[in-house]
Amino acid sequence: MAEAMKMRATMQGDAVDVKVLIQHIMETGQRKDKKTGNLIPAHFINQVSATLNGKMVLDMQWGVGISRNPFVGFRVKGAKVGDKVAVHAVDNLGTVFDGEVVVA
Repeated sequence: MAEAMKMRATMQGDAVDVKVLIQHIMETGQRKDKKTGNLIPAHFINQVSATLNGKMVLDMQWGVGISRNPFVGFRVKGAKVGDKVAVHAVDNLGTVFDGEVVVA
């Protein structure tokens, strides 16, 4: 699902500034369908991790409190232009989102 994740990584001083936008509905499971009145099943990203050249630099556990199309920004020291930043996310239904970007 490469289209579901947009990434950018740029050097800012001695650290790389990484910005990630993940397109996801992030449904809490607490809203009701307007037509049927039934609860809409929960569907949300619950795991997000990031690596710099294969080394883990970020590991997060998310819940239903994250908004639709979540945006993540973080900084990593020790990177240089040309390094690869990869982000991996999994939702509660097992859908995997992967993205990779080269530091500019």
